[in-house]
Amino acid sequence: MSRKRNRMENENGMTSKLEDGDGPNGSDTSFCSTKSQAVPDIGQSLCTEAPYSTDPAAVAELERCHYGRIPRAEALAGTASRRVRVYADGIYDMFHQGHALQLQQAKAVFPNVYLIVGVCSDALTHSRKGRTVMTEDERYEAVRHCRYVDEVIRDAPWEYEEDFLEKHKIDFVAHDDIPYTSENCEDIYAMIKSKDMFVATQRTEGVSTSDIVARIVRDYDMYVRRNLARGYSAKELNVSFLNEKKFRLQNKMDELKDKGKKVMTNIGEKRVDILTKWEEKSRELIDAFLLLFGPDGRLSNIWNESKGRLMQALSQPPSPRSSPPPSENGDHHDTHRSSESPPPSKARRCDTVWEQHADASSSDGLGESEEAAQRQLTDDGSDSDDDFQDPSPYLT
Repeated sequence: MSRKRNRMENENGMTSKLEDGDGPNGSDTSFCSTKSQAVPDIGQSLCTEAPYSTDPAAVAELERCHYGRIPRAEALAGTASRRVRVYADGIYDMFHQGHALQLQQAKAVFPNVYLIVGVCSDALTHSRKGRTVMTEDERYEAVRHCRYVDEVIRDAPWEYEEDFLEKHKIDFVAHDDIPYTSENCEDIYAMIKSKDMFVATQRTEGVSTSDIVARIVRDYDMYVRRNLARGYSAKELNVSFLNEKKFRLQNKMDELKDKGKKVMTNIGEKRVDILTKWEEKSRELIDAFLLLFGPDGRLSNIWNESKGRLMQALSQPPSPRSSPPPSENGDHHDTHRSSESPPPSKARRCDTVWEQHADASSSDGLGESEEAAQRQLTDDGSDSDDDFQDPSPYLT
């Protein structure tokens, strides 16, 4: 807002000076020497585009001009009775700072200049120089919005004729001093130079429409990818199906790279906070781990208690030996006898007898074995043979 305010103050100051009759270079800025003609409003001209040569404002300016070519000395001294009408022409394709600087030099070649700019049409340019990037209407509009331009002539001629100079009341022609050749002559400005109507401007090195086009061709893939990302179709860009898919894949990869760089940048900016929070969190985790798994932790105590209970349940202590009770008379039983095992059962004795009987039958005969068996069967430790009854029918 402050810059805008300063600019408006400067414009108002310039307007007041112009109304007093003093221009920026100390010369009279009125269109004619008569008092009835209005003084141009510089502030208004900066807010509006330059008119075309057929617009009413340009026609009125042309009619107010009493044409008679101004000598160079008067133009340089600023003593002319009217504004010096200087003409500059060109293609002005992809209007850039080189064009603007050339028009600025043409505007400042004399103290009080009315700058007329001629722009060639598409048909003439394509036939003489080659295809343009911008259309003729786009080039016209680009030039008329330059602050140094006072009037624009559409469909300007490629070569100059006397009729054209007189029609637009041109005093001088501004262009760089390099000879500009064509099919019919070696320098189309030769006639202008012979009439002492030529003023030279300087070209801006390193800046030209051809250089810009060369950059676009060199970085073709990058610009196609950019336009695809902005919504242009492959048909509009004259790109094949496979190339379109390739460019879109490259755009996705670039997006992932950019996201990765942003993440790393954010991490780098917040690394101190992240490390501090991580240190605090790690301490909490370590304390919780030691509380559970440490030597005196809860899990260790639970494990020791469970292990003790398990070992106690698996390994019971042996029952102690009890001493035999005393007899009625106070004597103790025979320890040796009580420790002996009880006599075998009758079934086991029968098995033993049958085994002995089988062994004896091979040497002594059947009768002796039967008698021995009878004696063994009756010898069971009882007082008489009547107490034993053998149910076997074989031994009866």
